[in-house]
Amino acid sequence: MTQSADKLIIGGREFTSRLMVGTGKYASFEQTARALELSGAEIITVAVRRVNLDRSKESLLDYIDLKKYTLLPNTAGCYTADEAVRTCRLAREAGMSDFVKLEVLGDEKTLFPDNEELLKAAKILVAEGFTVLPYCSDDVIVCKKLEALGCAAVMPLGAPIGSGLGIRNPYNIRIILENVSVPVIVDAGVGSASDAAIAMELGCAGVLMNTAIAGAQDPLAMAEAMKLAVIAGRLSFKAGRIPRKLYANASSPLDGLIG
Repeated sequence: MTQSADKLIIGGREFTSRLMVGTGKYASFEQTARALELSGAEIITVAVRRVNLDRSKESLLDYIDLKKYTLLPNTAGCYTADEAVRTCRLAREAGMSDFVKLEVLGDEKTLFPDNEELLKAAKILVAEGFTVLPYCSDDVIVCKKLEALGCAAVMPLGAPIGSGLGIRNPYNIRIILENVSVPVIVDAGVGSASDAAIAMELGCAGVLMNTAIAGAQDPLAMAEAMKLAVIAGRLSFKAGRIPRKLYANASSPLDGLIG
């Protein structure tokens, strides 16, 4: 199956790339733009509270081709449902998008989500017509509740935001995949291309990352590496891996060997 034929569908929208990337932490706006291009991403997430919405002054949005990318405004830095809802409303009023990444954080040290506030915010935003992609813990019960509220996807963390620890609990991710029907997108914790491939090989619909690319020694090279890793991981998942076995199994058949 070709990549172009294997569409990712979120909230009725079709995408070819399954890699979603953030726009923070780069050395310059120019580097951000080049990394986005090399990543092949179609969905890019922007922190509403950290981007300059005053277009009379220099802004990240000046460097992004809004015809090429789908903006995913995010509520990074919000610690209550009220803050997150207000931030999403601001993004929509500013003409950014009603396609939002919902984050409601529990504390500044771990940046783990506050699931109670997250569910509260998701309910309000879905009712107001937003397409909601919530960053959440790798908890199948929370994911099922978010799906029931009408979220277009669920985005469980692989590890703490910016930690680069990779997929720490693949078994929880697998349980989530078995129990929800909306796309499952690993969000947070990816550090290397192999981490991205693992997420995709588990059967996830996509991977969202920022620090793994922006914080790399060579962000541009890492952007391309992540693009290829997501493609390879998806193809590997669709191809179907061989079963794991305890003992060896000869690659060459033994029939017809000369004694």
